[in-house]
Amino acid sequence: MLTLSDVHVRIKGFVILRGITLDVPAGGLIGLVGRNGAGKTTTLKSITGILPATAGRILFDGADLLRVPGHGRARLGIGYMPEDRRLIGTLTVEDNLSLPAWAGRLDGLEARLAYIYRHMPDVKPLAQRRASQLSGGQQKMVALARALMTGTKLLLLDEPFEGLSPAMGEKLARTITNLQQDGLSVLMAESDQRRIGFAQRVYGIERGEIIQPPPL
Repeated sequence: MLTLSDVHVRIKGFVILRGITLDVPAGGLIGLVGRNGAGKTTTLKSITGILPATAGRILFDGADLLRVPGHGRARLGIGYMPEDRRLIGTLTVEDNLSLPAWAGRLDGLEARLAYIYRHMPDVKPLAQRRASQLSGGQQKMVALARALMTGTKLLLLDEPFEGLSPAMGEKLARTITNLQQDGLSVLMAESDQRRIGFAQRVYGIERGEIIQPPPL
């Protein structure tokens, strides 16, 4: 489903990724573990096109992503959940969920909302609340739900468990596992490997390079 081969990224002249190579199989649940500043977020952003790769290849479902502009990658079925959630507090939850479809002029908004609410039933009662009124855990769930609006094939999750209570973390892990079992591919970036013990495979990343075994 997703293959990164020798991917390099520079930001303002500084080398951040130094030849990242990893695979996410179709229907796979894969982890990427590293300390803060190791390159996890940059790896995810290179896939979405937020940060351009300066060398290497990124293949997704047969498409060469380096030939696809960032706004076009979401239309291929990629959803991204940023670490800081990036919800618009003055908008309702449902408006936040709908934003990717409006921005990308995607068809089937109502059907996609129904899919999201079916797989994340705890989000539906929040639909008409403003995002600013939600707890941190609720905002994490909504951010994942928003990623599902475009993430029909692949979900990229950046620190999804950061700051969550154990109970909310378990609920989020069950949701992610259920989505993967429904056919989605998932790549999760985390600083603590213990949070993603349910992943099928875990890559380690340090100073912009893949390492094995991953850091504990």
